[in-house]
Amino acid sequence: MSGTDLGLVLSVFVACSVEAIEALTIVLAVGTTRSWRSAMIGVGVALLALAVVTAALGPALTALPLNALRLVVGGLLLIFGLQWLRKAILRATGLKALHDEDAAFAKETDAARGAGAIEDGFDGYSFLIAFKGSFLEGLEVVFIVLTFGANQKNIPLAAVAGLVAVLVIVSLGVVIRAPLARVPENTLKFVVGVMLTSFGAFWGAEGANAHWPGGDAALLGIIPAIALFSLAMVAALRRYLAERTSVETAVSV
Repeated sequence: MSGTDLGLVLSVFVACSVEAIEALTIVLAVGTTRSWRSAMIGVGVALLALAVVTAALGPALTALPLNALRLVVGGLLLIFGLQWLRKAILRATGLKALHDEDAAFAKETDAARGAGAIEDGFDGYSFLIAFKGSFLEGLEVVFIVLTFGANQKNIPLAAVAGLVAVLVIVSLGVVIRAPLARVPENTLKFVVGVMLTSFGAFWGAEGANAHWPGGDAALLGIIPAIALFSLAMVAALRRYLAERTSVETAVSV
């Protein structure tokens, strides 16, 4: 396995794990509170819908010329990656609340309990919430798998990495029957933001006919550079916030 393939596997695995954790929390909340049967039907229908989306998008992506594909997908990855990275930086500095799966589970559980009486046989609320959560988070998994896989002309490898990530998270959820609050999701999101941004910049530039020194090996420099820049942004924002707090405290005194 080449270094690029390894980067593909790790990026897809981590990103898909984050999405799977969020979907798991939603399904657990409605399943344990209202109806497991209806929730699982919702998950099943969502998986069928995602299979249709994948079957439609996969061949379309692979049919594009490589440079056009890398330019478009690189731009999309940059958009998604920078959004993930921005939120991760804000969370690391305290400007945005850390994502808490226990809190998310409690919120979904309270909403499920307040949704009215549980219907006999089939619970529409459990079905709808489980379907929506699984489908929306699953769409991001499909996007990650297809974009990374198509760019590397290796969709099967990306699909295996994504499938393993989902199976690992689901297996853990089945065993403990609780949200995976101990998984360092905020750190994982920071890592995913760095990886998506790095690959987006790399592929986008290649799609525009730029040539990176060393070819694929350039990623070994791009990824650490973006990570270090992001950490520097965190340090700078923390220092700024500390100085502003000190000034406000002195003025108030």
